[in-house]
Amino acid sequence: MPNISNDLLKEIDDMADKYSGSVRNLSPVEKTEKLKKMEESFAKAKELSDDKVQLAMQTYEMVDKHIRKLDFDLARFEADLKEQHEQELAASDEENNDSKSRSKKRKKSRGRSSGADSTRKKRRTEEPVIPPLAAVTAFIPSPDVQVLDMPVDPNEPTYCLCHQVSYGEMIGCDNLECPIEWFHFPCVGLTTKPKGKWYCPKCTIEKKKK
Repeated sequence: MPNISNDLLKEIDDMADKYSGSVRNLSPVEKTEKLKKMEESFAKAKELSDDKVQLAMQTYEMVDKHIRKLDFDLARFEADLKEQHEQELAASDEENNDSKSRSKKRKKSRGRSSGADSTRKKRRTEEPVIPPLAAVTAFIPSPDVQVLDMPVDPNEPTYCLCHQVSYGEMIGCDNLECPIEWFHFPCVGLTTKPKGKWYCPKCTIEKKKK
């Protein structure tokens, strides 16, 4: 197409030169015919030029469309990589937090067990000489008396909302900053250990405030 349009423009230039050199010797009919032929050539050249412009615009739009698609795919790929990286970091942080929480709970459990063993040993060493059977039967508590009514060693640590010592099934709060840490199942309305993370009533309220 470029060669055709260039040849056509050259042909128009030649016709214009010949027309200018012979216009005085031409009859009115010949002048009209030559002018009409040049006009037709100009119209054809314009049509070819318009086609070239249209083709150039289509090519530009096609290239621009592919560039925009590549930019979109690249941005989406980078976003996916960023999201994957954030998920891996979050999973790693959660794993580290769970590991620290389990380690802290094991330390607390060992401390509570050793404290309970120490208390039991202390109680055994402080037990008085066994009195006669009659005296023992006189001080047997009734079935209605609960174990919690027994005197508690003031040195034994207390837990839960009830501020009592460790007994029965207990659950630890998953908030590492929880001041109480351990709770009796009945005091927090539990009968079985819940799945996933568990927060005590106080920490739950604090989390909702944030």
